[in-house]
Amino acid sequence: MMRSILGREPALWLAVISAGLSLAVTLGVGLSTAQAGAIVAAITAVGGAVTALMTRPIAPGAFTGAVAALAALVAAFGFEVAPETVAVVSAVVVTVLGLLTRGQVSPADEAHRRTLTGV
Repeated sequence: MMRSILGREPALWLAVISAGLSLAVTLGVGLSTAQAGAIVAAITAVGGAVTALMTRPIAPGAFTGAVAALAALVAAFGFEVAPETVAVVSAVVVTVLGLLTRGQVSPADEAHRRTLTGV
């Protein structure tokens, strides 16, 4: 069975850390919107990839990461918005998609156990 961290699955903590890092990148560090968007998109994409590897099936986690990274890029390069807005868009998309896909995935170890035991 996969270990939890403070009673939560590691994939949930990864989403929180990703949102926190995205916010930290845009607060008071003097980045342009394009720079902040690129960094936030990279953090979100890496977080999505790790989450996809930690859960089964892989598709919902990968989809969440890809859509969240795309949203950050669109906010940064498609519109004239402040870096803070890029962080907020990314955090909201990650949170909403995480909540929507949570019921669709299981931790990787638990999914593997289910296939072996048929439970």
